[in-house]
Amino acid sequence: MVKRSRTALSIVRKLGRGVLVMLLVTFALVLLMASAPGSVAEVILGQNATDENVAALDQQLGLDRPVLEQYAEWLGHAVRGDLGTSPLTNQSVGSAIAERLPVTLEVATLSILISLSLAVVFAVLCASWPGSPLDRALTAASSVLLSVPAFIAGPVLIYFLSVQFGWFPVMGWTPVGDDFGANLRSAIMPAVSIALVEVAAFHRLLRSDLMSTLGEDFVSAARARGMSRAYVMFRHAFRPSSLSLVTMTGLSIGRLVGATAVAETLFSLPGLGQLLVTSIGTRDVIMVQGMVAFTGIVCVAANTLADISYSVVDPRVRRVGTA
Repeated sequence: MVKRSRTALSIVRKLGRGVLVMLLVTFALVLLMASAPGSVAEVILGQNATDENVAALDQQLGLDRPVLEQYAEWLGHAVRGDLGTSPLTNQSVGSAIAERLPVTLEVATLSILISLSLAVVFAVLCASWPGSPLDRALTAASSVLLSVPAFIAGPVLIYFLSVQFGWFPVMGWTPVGDDFGANLRSAIMPAVSIALVEVAAFHRLLRSDLMSTLGEDFVSAARARGMSRAYVMFRHAFRPSSLSLVTMTGLSIGRLVGATAVAETLFSLPGLGQLLVTSIGTRDVIMVQGMVAFTGIVCVAANTLADISYSVVDPRVRRVGTA
């Protein structure tokens, strides 16, 4: 009972910190957008609009009010689930997110699956034969991949896999309901461009933890009982070594937001990232605010789930909590 109370209190504290971070980020965003030159009224009216027309539209949209007052009004609607309506497109933020979320979710999920799959295979191979040529080669490759962000990997993949070999489309998106094969072909290159850095980070972290765990006494005892290398690796060493990987996976959600925005812009994908970049360029404060709030909720939820999953990944966490 005491353990459950402590776990619930810990989750509440993490959620509280997450809410505080979202409030600070969204308010700071409003201040930055307000201090930048121009306004959404100028975008709506065009370059030939007079100052009087811009001022009149700003007043109509409520953009002439103090920033704190605008933010308080937006926050009052946001806590009730209304993230606002774009004055530029007259589309609600919620419907815009729902319309574009499947694209971003598919690319991000595919990227995480690719990253984790390759990282686990590479880390297990390196930890099984430490110091071998394979270990050195994979570790060197990870060092290289860490310095290859999506805005560099994307054009390289486009040139070789699309232009030179024609295996994948250069850009564009096919919904999964129209053609599953075409959908996968349009999603694989953006996902790989994001996954390269994540593969390197996950691999180096898991390799280090596996090497440390394989040196523990309980692993040596398992080997002394004649258990096979694979059984010792996956039955005794892998689960306790994957706690840091679970944490890093949760934290990578935040990095994926920026990487997905770059990939969606490079490959012309109609996802949240491209919408965010477009909204910033057109000074659509309401759309940007709503998307940042939604992204913050996703990040907080992912990190909280990562913390809760510790006891599932390694049962020893539960035993420590009840001791």
